[in-house]
Amino acid sequence: MFKRCIFLITGLATFFLLGSAKPSFFADDTTLVINKIKIEITGLSTVGHYNCSSIFATKDTIFLNSNKKNIFNTAIKMTNFDCRNKIMTRDLQGTVKATEFPNSNVAITDIKQFGKNYKCSLSFFITDKTLKYKDFYLYTANDKIQGTLNLKFSDIGLEPPIKMAGLIKVKDDIVINFYLYKD
Repeated sequence: MFKRCIFLITGLATFFLLGSAKPSFFADDTTLVINKIKIEITGLSTVGHYNCSSIFATKDTIFLNSNKKNIFNTAIKMTNFDCRNKIMTRDLQGTVKATEFPNSNVAITDIKQFGKNYKCSLSFFITDKTLKYKDFYLYTANDKIQGTLNLKFSDIGLEPPIKMAGLIKVKDDIVINFYLYKD
């Protein structure tokens, strides 16, 4: 009887210690709800720094570490970018050929939690070029997750603008920041 009691107590202790632990081979169905997106394009020219952005509301739910919907795909209207200067906004839209290619597309797939941050695959379609990044990191910051893409105008088949007979030249390097605001 004493052996049975010890066996029962040991079994219950093992069950409580190990039974409540979740096996690591099952996917965790954590969700990420996105309610707003901001895309920001920054760079330098001979007259200073420029910053153009587009903010738009969207509602999407992503299931992390799951076979369910693990993709975030959105179209970005290039005419919605604002550089807080009418001439610069018009120049940006001309440079990215907004009349010929009115929309860009961002697809974030295979999103997995990586500590407090996220690791994913990113496809960015702008003008007629698609840029793909397999291990793209999104970092958590307060109520949003964000990622940064450093590239050159020449990477997407564009020439940096030159204005006023060469007095104003935009540098080839640009930075594209993605901000996904969480609920």
